[in-house]
Amino acid sequence: MGVLRMFLFILLSALVLCGCAQYSSDQCNWRGSGLTHESHARDVEQVYLRCAEGSLEWLYPTGAVIVNLRPNLPSVEGPLRACVKPRPDSRGARLYVEQAGVLRLLLSEQDQAAGRVRCFSLHEGVLFVEASARRDISRRIAAFQYQLTSTYTPGDRPHSHTAACRPCADEELLMAICTSDFVVRGRIHHVEEEDEDQASVVVSLSHVYRQKSRVFVSGGGRGHGRWTGRVKMPRRCGPQAGQGEFLFTGAVRFGEAWLGCAPLYKDFIRLYRAALAVGTNPCHIHTD
Repeated sequence: MGVLRMFLFILLSALVLCGCAQYSSDQCNWRGSGLTHESHARDVEQVYLRCAEGSLEWLYPTGAVIVNLRPNLPSVEGPLRACVKPRPDSRGARLYVEQAGVLRLLLSEQDQAAGRVRCFSLHEGVLFVEASARRDISRRIAAFQYQLTSTYTPGDRPHSHTAACRPCADEELLMAICTSDFVVRGRIHHVEEEDEDQASVVVSLSHVYRQKSRVFVSGGGRGHGRWTGRVKMPRRCGPQAGQGEFLFTGAVRFGEAWLGCAPLYKDFIRLYRAALAVGTNPCHIHTD
């Protein structure tokens, strides 16, 4: 019996040391454990993910994980951006953007607890996930989803005080109706403030020209249009109900609509018809 117990102990110890039972990964997702770093708390793991979206789950975080996002995507216009959404129970690590040894904080533990979404350009560097310095790492899991996109939205840079709410240039607006995940027409029904940075605008829509993932639904009920939904934007943009009819465009992040260009519809239709007359509109939508 003593020999059998000794054999089982050696076998279990080998599994922990080699990490055989601690890691699983594919092209899109990675799951690992800091227990393999227990005796080398400063170890850094290199992870390579090659999909447009996926997830990372790091149990008992110690040391650090460098996440290299290198998607096998067809050629796209503009630089790719990565957006990261932490899981509600994500704890025990901070997320940085790292380039040439310089770290820029992307998500603190407090930001993760609040469910903040943060984005960065892949040209800025790689994702660096660093475990917090704690003696007790039990019951801690650093976990998040990621998505890659070539579309810029104001939600991509919540730390910027100017880019998020600026008006779109004419060329940018005309291109937005071609490349955005959603293009819809309607009014702001009411505004719900979610936290100090972010607002959720409930919209009442008369037209849905294009949408991804069905973020807008038909049959809004009394007081609403033919479609309703929510669009997220920074609070500092000052959204208000009763400001007129807009053309809302933007990107879908983790099943939520984020605002991009949003001109008054009367201003958009004037610009669109002028471009249509001279043949400079990059794509076509049906108008009435």
